[in-house]
Amino acid sequence: MPLINDEQVLLDLGDADRSAATRRLAECLVATGRCTDLDLFVADVEEREAKTATGLPGGIAIPHARSAAITEPSLVFGRTTDGIPWGAKDGPARLVFLIAAPADGGDAHMKVLPQLARALMKEDFRQALLNAATPAEVVAIVEEQVHLDDDASATAATSPTAPASAGPSTAAGSPTTDGADTPAEAAAPVPASSPSTEPSPTDPPSTEPPSAEARSAESADRTFRFVGVTSCPTGIAHTYMAAESLENAARAAGHEIIVETQGSAGSTPLTAAQIAAADAVIFAHDVEVKERARFAGKPTLDVGVKKAISEGPQLISRAAELAAAGPTEATASAIIDERTEDEATERLGFGTKLRQWLMTGVSYMIPFVAAGGILIAVSFMLAQIALGESGAIEIVKYGLVGDDQYNIAQNFDLTSLTSWAALAYVIGAASFGFLVPILSGYIAFAIADRPGLVPGIVAGSVAVTMNAGFLGGIVTGLLAGFVAKWISSWKVHKGVRGVMPVVVIPLLSTLVTAGLFITVLGRPIVALMDGLNAGLGSLTGGGVLILGLILGAMMGFDLGGPVNKVAYGFATAGLSAAGTAMDAPQLKIMAAVMAAGMVAPLALALATTVAPKLFSVPERENGKAAWLLGASFISEGAIPFAAADPIRIIIASTIGSSATGALVMFFGSTLLAPHGGIWVLPLIGQPLLFVLALAVGVAITAALVVLLKALAARRRAEKAADSLPEAAPVAA
Repeated sequence: MPLINDEQVLLDLGDADRSAATRRLAECLVATGRCTDLDLFVADVEEREAKTATGLPGGIAIPHARSAAITEPSLVFGRTTDGIPWGAKDGPARLVFLIAAPADGGDAHMKVLPQLARALMKEDFRQALLNAATPAEVVAIVEEQVHLDDDASATAATSPTAPASAGPSTAAGSPTTDGADTPAEAAAPVPASSPSTEPSPTDPPSTEPPSAEARSAESADRTFRFVGVTSCPTGIAHTYMAAESLENAARAAGHEIIVETQGSAGSTPLTAAQIAAADAVIFAHDVEVKERARFAGKPTLDVGVKKAISEGPQLISRAAELAAAGPTEATASAIIDERTEDEATERLGFGTKLRQWLMTGVSYMIPFVAAGGILIAVSFMLAQIALGESGAIEIVKYGLVGDDQYNIAQNFDLTSLTSWAALAYVIGAASFGFLVPILSGYIAFAIADRPGLVPGIVAGSVAVTMNAGFLGGIVTGLLAGFVAKWISSWKVHKGVRGVMPVVVIPLLSTLVTAGLFITVLGRPIVALMDGLNAGLGSLTGGGVLILGLILGAMMGFDLGGPVNKVAYGFATAGLSAAGTAMDAPQLKIMAAVMAAGMVAPLALALATTVAPKLFSVPERENGKAAWLLGASFISEGAIPFAAADPIRIIIASTIGSSATGALVMFFGSTLLAPHGGIWVLPLIGQPLLFVLALAVGVAITAALVVLLKALAARRRAEKAADSLPEAAPVAA
């Protein structure tokens, strides 16, 4: 199906505000069957708008979002005479494109969205849209620039492997106003340096750096090669419009640029040769540039993505001045950050960054927890079948060293359940051994990129050796990240820059981080971990219930949001302290957290089944999917319901989830796997009691949801009845 059709064109949006206009455009997608939940999609678009307004210079707005409510990539076009304020500094937007993408992307279609973004940078494209008299004309204009069946052109439009221009334009082949390439015969490359700018052999060497005026004159006479990276939070439109703006500006100024677009259509990374040949780098981004260390040593200009769209020529001129200055201490060792004050205020606060750093470490750690935990649980299950109740103890004797009967590397028996159990245990225990080093390493990676990996992983291993547990991993990760980032910022001689990432940074940061932890930080953290483990181990009765209530409430409160993630991170990090002890209190915490996280989607699926009239048609459809999502421990299955009715859903979810968390802790169910939901039930300790606790929480939440919604519906009905005019009295 095409991205846009006549039904998805509104030639008169009227004078609605931004929110009303977004909803009106989205209603077109509902009418054409491409949106299954209007409220959910509008909420997703408004969430994106809250990050950065999508109004652009030239009277354009491109509201956009990925959403679970969208069935296929789609465009909706709206036009207004007076314009709608959309956040652009030069005035309201007259042309509005609503870009809708499914939550899971769709690579073939997502390659076309960059084409639209680039087309919007062309004056003739915008003017044609303003002059179009019918929806059919708009569709034809858009489809001329956006070709669903032209994968080659889509790839070419987004790939940074081909330069934006073959070289500077000659007088006969100046760039066109729409940014099209100059003819091939007029695009011959110009040498990187003009003969007029080269020093004469008889001139004495200059020891003074060139003045600003000299650099400006030199940048005007030379052709430079630039590389750039553009990215925005959703990677749908701004990413590619910024790239197009920089490419057009470089072409007009007689320079070359290759842009890596880190967006939704995928990213073809710049090659090492392209980066090495570049005279300067331009970062235009609102999210962190991936693998930023590739550009170390290059003069770098760092701006927000919208600045690249609105001020492309100025940025190219500034980059040319940096390139003319060369890789001096001021430009090559530091990034020239030219973000505006408004853009600076949009940066994340320290608290948000800290949570992101910690969750990065946890996300990389979870696969090790999953592999290790499930293998250890399977090994104990097989050992109990083969050796009886003592199997879980006997299987720990097996290993890979020594010459006795327990060395499975030398005495593995394919027909023996004991050997298979031992094999699963050894591999699982090995996987568990990486939990803290990986947690530490990737916290440091989130802070300092690749330079943080070595000190983070090494110091994390030291924390394991000292029995500092996951708290030690968190501390070493944060310390390693800050130390590595600090050392990376040093201004060093250009002869040393080449060995900084491979020798100096890992050597010094590892020495400082591990040394500080061993001599200063390690012992108090070990004492704190011992106290925490002793406290968890001594929890009984009311203490167990309170901890379960708190963790359960956190899981049910924001359904995959920050509070939910904090509880989940606490549980998964605690698995490292549990090790392979099947009765460790940390395993009870993991079981309580997973059960509580399953409550909300299962309860809402049940509520839509027993009281369907209280829910809309899209909600009833979401309820069917929520059965599987809840059973798989995907709390986000309840988000569509919470978005439509947040207060009632959150209240009910928090109460039911807290009840389940408390009961699981009280029953003593345990879990080594960090995920899986009902599908890892055979690996759960006390599985029947686990299911009972889950059922109680689901029943409580479902009953509360039905009750609260029924009361709300009754109040609405009474209010509507009161507002009706009284019947006229009947004449006698």
